Amino acid sequence: MNKISPEVIKNTLFFKHLSDEGLLFVTQNITLRSYTKGEILFMDGERGEALHILFEGLIKLSKLSEEGKEQILHYVHQGGIFAEVVLFDGGPYPATAEAAEDSLVGLLSNSDMEKMVLSNNTLALELLKILSRRLRAAQLVIRDLALHDADKRLSRLLLRLSERHGVDTSKGIKLDTMITREEMANIIGTTRETVARILSRFQKEGSILLDKGRIYLKKEFFDAIDEA
Repeated sequence: MNKISPEVIKNTLFFKHLSDEGLLFVTQNITLRSYTKGEILFMDGERGEALHILFEGLIKLSKLSEEGKEQILHYVHQGGIFAEVVLFDGGPYPATAEAAEDSLVGLLSNSDMEKMVLSNNTLALELLKILSRRLRAAQLVIRDLALHDADKRLSRLLLRLSERHGVDTSKGIKLDTMITREEMANIIGTTRETVARILSRFQKEGSILLDKGRIYLKKEFFDAIDEA
């Protein structure tokens, strides 16, 4: 795929306020790349050269600890942007990006994005909002790691997943995502075995239901979160 329409570009949250002239600029200057599941887009520490826009698929952003353990920072969903931080300091990519699903990604060079941000106050404001949300999310992760035990960290992760992927069913709120136990462990800074053990205990306590690989959050789960 070599071209993408201005309509598709405008459907992304970041570019929704662009004028026709701005959309034409993006269409003419964006580079499209396809990635298969498991393929690395860029590595932590590599020279940062472009803003990335996800048009299809799912991207995982992560870092490795000094011990070589993966820490998942964020999942980018369709319509989202990532690697935006390199626009400001020209530094390296601050994390590794991996295709969690087959994905279609658009790249806009730092120089092209700089031209757009300087000439479009709304775009600059949207970028600041995105950076603020990322900073707030990072602060919450740091707080959870510092102040809460594994049970509480997992509960808070399940709550965040329900807000983004929750589907109301007769069994409870289904987490409509295929996140694995290993990925959950990497997000909250523990082991897969610990996550599996806590989920099993939550089920015995009646706050969740584990069924055919899916997690359902019951009313008791949300009641416990409210009381915490």
